[in-house]
Amino acid sequence: MIIGAQFYTLRNFCKTTEGLDESLKKVADMGYTAVQLSGVCEYDAEWVAERCREYGLKIVITHFNYDKILNETDATIEFHKKMDCPYIGLGMAKGGMMDDSFDKFIAEIPEVVEKISAAGLKFMYHNHNHEFAINPKTGNRFIDDLCAAYPADKLGITMDTYWVQAGGADPAQWIMKLKGRNNVVHFKDMNMYLYRDADGKAQRQNRIATIGEGNMNYDAIIEACLKADVEYGFVELDDCYGADPFECMKKSYDFLTSRYGLK
Repeated sequence: MIIGAQFYTLRNFCKTTEGLDESLKKVADMGYTAVQLSGVCEYDAEWVAERCREYGLKIVITHFNYDKILNETDATIEFHKKMDCPYIGLGMAKGGMMDDSFDKFIAEIPEVVEKISAAGLKFMYHNHNHEFAINPKTGNRFIDDLCAAYPADKLGITMDTYWVQAGGADPAQWIMKLKGRNNVVHFKDMNMYLYRDADGKAQRQNRIATIGEGNMNYDAIIEACLKADVEYGFVELDDCYGADPFECMKKSYDFLTSRYGLK
């Protein structure tokens, strides 16, 4: 398994192509060899592919605009092929599984899934916590219904370990359960913070943490990833709460590579 950098973490530094270029070089200097492009500025596929080649980086996956995936599928496929990027990623389905949004999503992507697969690429769906809620129409978890709709070779799950745990499930268990689908996994850690609200009532909040500085069982997570033949584990820190995102990315990389012998 190769450790990669999810650029959503660095999105505020990548609002221009100059910033994106600088950030690509910085993560390469940290030791990363793979990247996911998400939340960054608009970019030319051939330009970014050339910059990544210069820095020794492989573009593995994106989080791409859903309307383009749905309505401009052929162009989306060609865009990813120009980057030699095998996985077309979706960060989240519209509606967050509420009302009829899940049924709408399931119904409108069959042609997309087939086209992407026929082109030799794979459509990857990124989970949050709401996919682990129960679908009132079936009695199953939404993520189970999603996987039942499409075979593993055509629809992948970019398993986000933090959001699995936030949804009340065991990340290691689900990594094993979705073996064959989770070619790509997202790594982030979790801490719980206690505070008092404006009325003085005690509250608690889960927050994303630099990997190795939280309470998630990464020994079990990494073991499951290796057993499930996960290809890439991407460090994704949605919020660093005032800390330098580059430093958090470097600390996370160092923890994963030194503790588990990954690269």
